[in-house]
Amino acid sequence: MIGVVARLDVKPDMAAEFEAAAAALVKAVNANEAGCLMYELYKSHKDSSCYVFMEKYADKAALDAHGKTDYFLAAQGKLGPCLAAPPDIQSFAPVA
Repeated sequence: MIGVVARLDVKPDMAAEFEAAAAALVKAVNANEAGCLMYELYKSHKDSSCYVFMEKYADKAALDAHGKTDYFLAAQGKLGPCLAAPPDIQSFAPVA
């Protein structure tokens, strides 16, 4: 099992565009990736420009496959211009 948290800081004037593209990505991932056990987007209560994708994959192969899907690659072109800084992506191993 692999957990991933991807923090993204979005330009304030691009929030609506980011959320629309991200929602489409979340829908595609959840509909098509059996090895992705969770793929959700959250927005901070404290900082309206801070979003996180919380992800959980069955194994490394599922994570690798996710990054190669057509819809993930296409979403990068839509999400990238909305970002105020490079994303902070961290992966985690389960403890218990």
